[in-house]
Amino acid sequence: MKTPVLKAIGLKKSYPTAAGRLAVLDGLDFSVSEGEMVAVVGASGVGKTTLLNLLGLLDRPEEGTISLDGEEIGNLKPRNQAELRNRKFGFVFQFHHLLADFSAGENVAFPLFMRGAPQSETRQKAKEFLARLGLENKLNEPVYNLSGGEAQRVAVARALAGSPRIVLADEPTGNLDTHTAEELHHLFFGLKKEGKTFVVATHNLALAQRADRVLELKEGKLVQK
Repeated sequence: MKTPVLKAIGLKKSYPTAAGRLAVLDGLDFSVSEGEMVAVVGASGVGKTTLLNLLGLLDRPEEGTISLDGEEIGNLKPRNQAELRNRKFGFVFQFHHLLADFSAGENVAFPLFMRGAPQSETRQKAKEFLARLGLENKLNEPVYNLSGGEAQRVAVARALAGSPRIVLADEPTGNLDTHTAEELHHLFFGLKKEGKTFVVATHNLALAQRADRVLELKEGKLVQK
């Protein structure tokens, strides 16, 4: 049996409320294999973003384990987690979180720059991935001049330029028009055919239905759809 790329066992996460602590994830198990796309669906506020944040080491669970390629990563020191995040994970958020004072190319190159990659390499990667997303003429464009769809594609290029082991996408088409969303879906599935692994939290049924598996987050656990 193939070892999952990413595996979580018994994840628990809760948040304080006026009525006491609210359990968002309650003993949740999850795994995704190489080259697989898993769509996570569920009502707004059910915990999809929380799940992706835990899987991508942006937050820590109260209980449970997270493994990447068979090695436990959930309890690494923050500095080690940050380095692993930069090298192994690509993130696409609903709100692109680009650096507003940087150009499109500088945004795409930034994670590589943080690794200490040579400037020639970071610029070449930025050009390559912006071109793959139809933005080859936006390399030096300030991001505040970009449309919403262009900015989201820059964010996708940033997520992919570092050749991550796995891409975590949180409502990646939530703010896009139908045409741009379809273009992004096409890109994701093209990359999947190349062997890229995706976990996508989405309300977009057209995207979810094309995934290898669809899991619903409900009452703190994932259920096969």
